[in-house]
Amino acid sequence: MKILVTGSAGFIGFHLCRRLLREGHELAGVDSLVPYYDPRLKEKRHSLLIETNRFRPHIVDISDMAAIRAVIEAEAPEIIIHLAAQPGVRYGLEHPEGYVSANVTGSFNLLEICRQRPVQHFLMASTSSVYGANSKMPFQETDPTDTPLSIYAATKRSAEAIAHSYAHLWNQPITVFRFFTVYGPWGRPDMAFFKFTAAILKGEPIDVHNHGRMERDFTFIDDLIEGIVRLIPKRPVRGEPVNDRDSLSPVAPYRVVNIGNGAPVNLMDFIAAIEAAVGKPAKRNYLGMQPGESLKTWASPDLLEALTGFRPNYPVAKGIQEFVAWYRAYYGI
Repeated sequence: MKILVTGSAGFIGFHLCRRLLREGHELAGVDSLVPYYDPRLKEKRHSLLIETNRFRPHIVDISDMAAIRAVIEAEAPEIIIHLAAQPGVRYGLEHPEGYVSANVTGSFNLLEICRQRPVQHFLMASTSSVYGANSKMPFQETDPTDTPLSIYAATKRSAEAIAHSYAHLWNQPITVFRFFTVYGPWGRPDMAFFKFTAAILKGEPIDVHNHGRMERDFTFIDDLIEGIVRLIPKRPVRGEPVNDRDSLSPVAPYRVVNIGNGAPVNLMDFIAAIEAAVGKPAKRNYLGMQPGESLKTWASPDLLEALTGFRPNYPVAKGIQEFVAWYRAYYGI
């Protein structure tokens, strides 16, 4: 198939493109290579994808309507997988405008282009952060999402709402997947598992917020990619729910699907797994809770399993070992 992936030089986009290329698809990748973190890592990811003649990179900002329209018209994709976003909770405290531009305007641009040039299936990344202050666990796709705790979460939820309206008004099949703390090789340097590993190897202290009293539903990258790939052919059809707990909209070919392990891990246990993989203990700075952070995330992967037959289950200790091995090899440590 002809597939266009936005955010193709990102952590998740890179892994997804590698998988799709292995399966024989023809890919166009879109990424702006913004220096939110070291762009050399993004450039390296893209360079590995370019080694095949079935991947065409486009260095384009999705918030630029004319530029992204030109790419989509030239590539004529059958499927669009929209992963590009301004990520991170803490960065939004000082740079909220970047989240509106990338996460809201960029998503709107893609949806508006698809209104004029529909695709077979539009798939879009969202986040567990949209569940916000919800205390009911595990998070189910039908739970309320009215209490976002960060600009990041608010903009991703806004993009979800815009996508639903486009699915309803123009019958564009749309699947939104909500990610839960993804980790693994080629990860983002701003994420905790990456920063903790780097600091421990250098003998520097790590910052442990809320004194470690947090839990996350850590999802290994391979499990996430498996979930995305299996959802590509599962186009939502209005009026055809898979079961009575389906998030399928009653008025649109639109569905939200969690992709998470379904097993939250205490932050201190996660740090212990990194210490074991690195082979040395961490020096810890215990700090208070940061604004915008959630105390706990916990996915219900039941809908994903009902739709695809797949349920993420990669052991955290094994996943961390794979990340640390990649980190040592990539940085020559």
